Amino acid sequence: MLLPALTTTAALLFATLLFDQYRQRRHPYQLAWALGATAFALAAAAETLASAVGWSEPLYRLWYISGAVWTAGWLGAGTILLLTKTRFGYWYALCLALAGLFTILVARRLEDPSAGPTALLYALTAWCASVAVGWLTYLGDHRWSRVAVGFTALLSALALPLLVLATLPAPGWAVNPTTGAPVALLLPPALRLLTPLLNISGALALLTGALFSIYVFMPKQRALPYSSDPGQRGDELLFNLLIAPVAITVNFVRSIPLALQAWRAGTLNRRVPATALIALGAFVPSLTDTLNRTGSTEFYQLGKLAGSVLLLLGFLASVDVIDEIRLPLVGRPLRRALHLLRHTR
Repeated sequence: MLLPALTTTAALLFATLLFDQYRQRRHPYQLAWALGATAFALAAAAETLASAVGWSEPLYRLWYISGAVWTAGWLGAGTILLLTKTRFGYWYALCLALAGLFTILVARRLEDPSAGPTALLYALTAWCASVAVGWLTYLGDHRWSRVAVGFTALLSALALPLLVLATLPAPGWAVNPTTGAPVALLLPPALRLLTPLLNISGALALLTGALFSIYVFMPKQRALPYSSDPGQRGDELLFNLLIAPVAITVNFVRSIPLALQAWRAGTLNRRVPATALIALGAFVPSLTDTLNRTGSTEFYQLGKLAGSVLLLLGFLASVDVIDEIRLPLVGRPLRRALHLLRHTR
């Protein structure tokens, strides 16, 4: 019970800080992140309450739609909106294509005749969105992010009637017999197959978007040049897009010593460590959730707690004006802690 309760607290604080920041600055990515963090907190709260009083069908439904469906998708949507003026759309288009493919692979494991056609429909939708995002990115049209977020909103809305209308066999919930962690075995394929679409595209967007931001703001050594300028010839653009992942990876690794030097000198852009924490916050729970699906359930709750804490720390590290944190009760301690950390080297 302790671990999900701590996860709920950290995720709820993260969501509250994001809503407060959105109230002050009105940036769409802050609202999307706040929605994702709220979903994270609701899922953890359902697990906390279930640990105290036992699982019930309403708690099971709340856990699934908030944690398995909404969280990663909306956290990823926040990153997409943050990077809307960049060429990140190329990568997100690939994320959508992979999510559609993985949805079909997941359907093959479900013993339900409706799983295959449903997965194909979902995959085709994801692939159409992928083409639209990629094409708008090529044109330099920032509306690619609207297509991406619209895709997330559409699937999030679709999940609600599917969840409400789903008939769950007794007892109305299912958990892992070893750890007691909830599993989605009782839910219909139409609902379960929304999960890989939103989780894969959203988690990859959050993780790789954070890494992309680190790369943008860190001092760089460009060992392998590349260009995403749409004004170049088509064959040159295609070649550059193909080598971009390799070039960025090589340049990233070669630039780490420069970033460490800047950090020791106190000149490193604060967004670099902040986004590094966010990247870890996306990676750790994704890793432990993957282990949970393969039967290694020991770190499921610990991974979610680590993810929520790392995301919260990443947000706090990114705050430019500390005095903007004005929440009741926790605002003053957070401001003091941040002032202390930033003046202690």
